[in-house]
Amino acid sequence: MSPAAGSRKLSLLELTALVVGSMIGSGIFALPAAFAANTGVHGALLAWAIAGTGMLMLAFVFQSLSRLKPELDTGIYAYAKAGFGDYAGLLSAVGYWLGCCLADVACLILIKATLGQFFPAFGDGTTVVAILSASLLLWGFHFLILRGIKEAALINTIATVAKLVPLAVFIVFLFLGFRADVFALNLWGGEPPGAGTLWQQTRGTLLLTVFVFVGIEGASVYSRHARRREDVGIATVAGFLGVLCLLVMVTILSYGVMLRPDLAALRTPSMAGVMEAIAGRWGALFISIGLLISVLGNYLSWSLLAAEVLHSAALNDAMPRALARENRAGVPDAALWLTNGVIQAFLLVSWFADYAFTLALKMTSAMTLVPYLLVAAYQLKLSLGGEGGVEGAAHARMRWIAGIATVYAASMLLAGGSRYLMLSSLLYVPGSILFWAWQRHRGLAFRPAETAVLLLLCVMAAAAVVGLASGWLRL
Repeated sequence: MSPAAGSRKLSLLELTALVVGSMIGSGIFALPAAFAANTGVHGALLAWAIAGTGMLMLAFVFQSLSRLKPELDTGIYAYAKAGFGDYAGLLSAVGYWLGCCLADVACLILIKATLGQFFPAFGDGTTVVAILSASLLLWGFHFLILRGIKEAALINTIATVAKLVPLAVFIVFLFLGFRADVFALNLWGGEPPGAGTLWQQTRGTLLLTVFVFVGIEGASVYSRHARRREDVGIATVAGFLGVLCLLVMVTILSYGVMLRPDLAALRTPSMAGVMEAIAGRWGALFISIGLLISVLGNYLSWSLLAAEVLHSAALNDAMPRALARENRAGVPDAALWLTNGVIQAFLLVSWFADYAFTLALKMTSAMTLVPYLLVAAYQLKLSLGGEGGVEGAAHARMRWIAGIATVYAASMLLAGGSRYLMLSSLLYVPGSILFWAWQRHRGLAFRPAETAVLLLLCVMAAAAVVGLASGWLRL
């Protein structure tokens, strides 16, 4: 579904709001405890330096591709297909789509976990009551979207402004409650100083940093609806830089309020616990209300992004054409039904996960890193091949940007560990097999390299099934 009614195009403000609205959601409200559980101040600063540099390069890649390839107007899926073929496009579409679904699961769990601070029946967001109520919320949004949201971009812009207000208030209180002595004790996270210790601490936070940046491609996904193509790149970079500043302040300043063990012990959403430590119980309530507004808006953004990517892939024959169907309101209803069916299944699986919210966060990161890697590699391929419309120093700079973005995405996949790679393969294989069958139906054959990738994914998925059955691999 188009985010705007009829032929109305999106302005720079609306495109920027799509980027910011997609990135600011459930993750930022969990950052204080999520980081404190892994590292101290030095490790957190190193993690944000790595993530900030890598994602900034990726933002520049999206900016460059929006200018170089204006005909590729379905963003993250189209770039992978243009660069590496139909199967790569499929992996990008499936990975991004499932990442959106998992992000929505994280939103739903966090909403219920927030309510659990005031109503014990909701617990940590994975109790029977929480999952049932989350399911009702899921299908309520589903039928609302099916009726048609003609001004979804405007709604998202309003929701983005509404979610920034409590975050701004929280940062003001962080400055007011900041204690230099507490901050100094948290510098090394309570462990002996050293490069090895610092890297081990940092490594545990890297997938979390990826999650909070997911959505950086929001303007690119909707690039065909932009009023001006150059606004897509501007919105991507501007939205990223603004969100990066917020993320760093929320994480680092929290170390000046509570000691690391106390921060790590806070229940989700930990931002509410930090605010309560500064301002009392009303502070936790204030942040909780702001979180609910933020996450509900974020949920809407992810639902629309998921349906748009699946719909675009079907229009380009990467998925069965039935998924390209739209209802009378212009909503891709087939894609939306499949999307919400998968979210419902993930919600049920979260019942059995040890740390469902963290699992949803890290799995979202693992799934979206593959599309990011393919987009960065496509830009690198273009720059090495001499394409780009610029020469000399500017062209060399483009190669460096694309190279850093590619290395960053690949490194983050490996840094996340084998657990998330194996779990990701379980999600990629069904889509890959359906695509293989769809290609055969169209009379097209897999290339040798594509067959090798499919076989590797199948082997990893089989190993994951054995691991889950035997207990050495856990959700």
